[in-house]
Amino acid sequence: MPSSPEFSIVTCTWNSAATLGDTLASLRAQTCRDFEHIFVDGGSRDGTLDLIGACPGNKRVLHGVNGGISRAMNAGIEAARAAVRAHRHAGDYYGATGVPQQLARQFNASGAAWVVGKIQVLREGRLVPPFPLRPYSYRAYAAGRVSIAHPAVFVRREWFARVGAFDPGLRYAMDIDLWLRLGALAAPAQLDATLAVFREHAGSVSSANKLRARQEEFRVRRRHAGRAPLAFAMYCLRYLKRMHRLRKASADPR
Repeated sequence: MPSSPEFSIVTCTWNSAATLGDTLASLRAQTCRDFEHIFVDGGSRDGTLDLIGACPGNKRVLHGVNGGISRAMNAGIEAARAAVRAHRHAGDYYGATGVPQQLARQFNASGAAWVVGKIQVLREGRLVPPFPLRPYSYRAYAAGRVSIAHPAVFVRREWFARVGAFDPGLRYAMDIDLWLRLGALAAPAQLDATLAVFREHAGSVSSANKLRARQEEFRVRRRHAGRAPLAFAMYCLRYLKRMHRLRKASADPR
């Protein structure tokens, strides 16, 4: 039986042919190839599966996984064989060619349960400069003063078993829920490097989706408020200000 790779990269697809090419190209460009690529497809009919089929390398495809993005990501986690697991959604891509080497060094040096880095946002064809990586603490994250970008998160296999995977009942804030569970037990090692590019899409920028996402995030953070009640109170103030701005923007007829 072949040895397990060091990293498992999970990509969820559904009619993703228009943007998947960037994801595949960034993985082919990596100078370290000790990873497997797991595709979780929800029934694509647009050429997505043809692109995956033509892509060389260590890969597997899980077909017909339905029931939402959390279920799809969990299916990929369960199928993964590597010691470290991450998600790279269709259209997102790595920001450099040496990402696996950077991660391996950080995991080996820190012994951390998980490693987080920075992302850049691709907005209307242009890369937005990455935000600075603020020092992590559980209270800072619970208060919303520190952000953790899902495309730049890598987690050791045993910690998914310890804290659980993504909540399939959540649509927007499933990553925040998982990071709050994980961060309560183990702080991440921070890697001050741009690890991935996130492609902003129509759904992620619409006012209606932003409102629903913020509302779900509030409910998720309230679940965990008992671990850091003062931090949650600080988050509530931020939440009220953000919701006011979003509601004002959604009511603007321009």
